[in-house]
Amino acid sequence: MENKNIAIGVDVGGTSIKGAAITRDGKVLDVFSLPIRKVGEQDQTMKELVDLINQYLKDHNLNKDNVLGIGLGVPGAIDVDAGIILSSNNLKWFDLHIRDIVSEGTGLPAKIMNDANAATLGEARFGVGKKYKDFIMLTLGTGVGGGIVIDHKLYTGNKDKAAELGHNAIVVDGEQCSCGRRGCLEAYASATALIRDAKRMMDAHKDSLMWKDEKVDGATAFKYAKLGDKYAQEVVDNYIKYLGEGLLNFFNAFRPEAVILSGGISKEGEYLTSRLYKYCKDRQFGFRCTPPVEIVVSELGYDAGKVGAASMFFE
Repeated sequence: MENKNIAIGVDVGGTSIKGAAITRDGKVLDVFSLPIRKVGEQDQTMKELVDLINQYLKDHNLNKDNVLGIGLGVPGAIDVDAGIILSSNNLKWFDLHIRDIVSEGTGLPAKIMNDANAATLGEARFGVGKKYKDFIMLTLGTGVGGGIVIDHKLYTGNKDKAAELGHNAIVVDGEQCSCGRRGCLEAYASATALIRDAKRMMDAHKDSLMWKDEKVDGATAFKYAKLGDKYAQEVVDNYIKYLGEGLLNFFNAFRPEAVILSGGISKEGEYLTSRLYKYCKDRQFGFRCTPPVEIVVSELGYDAGKVGAASMFFE
């Protein structure tokens, strides 16, 4: 076991599954990817995933003699000990015994953890998170995932169900969230929400530059806000407001040294973080009497989840 220096890390996202062989020092080797063709088809997706992993292992001459195991970062409410996704609202997966399916299908040990926790763990061990003793991580993708590091340790709470930061309500009776509540941060700060709000603005204003894009995605509003489109700027300003309010709640609850942003929207970089920082600084409770909270972008980017999932086997 001591001579095995590789684990497979798999990151299950809202639209695709990505994985790679990861070394003990956090190096990401060749990446594999599987699109999630249809929400709700969990059995077919699992079959395709097992087949893809097996082909990847074969192509790279990897097997039980040189691989520690397969770490899976998965979304939703999970039972870590049993290896089950109890409910993943965005994917419509329920009671999915993903650990055993992958382990039995590949002949390798497998472990699961929440996908946002996996990204947080990866960033803490191998990314910008190494700089901080205490930090919050938010993944801004199809949904909004969260991770909490306290005293250099990942906090997962009772039965590993903690850190669902995206389901912190910021607007009472607000937009419907996939979790069943209304007004959650996820319903305002995810890429899904950003696309919804951009489309609403476009429908109300046919002269918006956003109509130039054939397909609206999480980058559309930011793209045209930078080009001076006032309607896109309004969408971005609202996005900053809602995400900022969520961050302020976390500042007051945890007083971290930093918030690390990951996921597709985080690629906006300084354009995003500088506006968020100003919004929070102007409104932070006791700002002059409390240490400032840095707002930074993930160093590992899309690799954070894969690296963190694999690193469950490096402990």
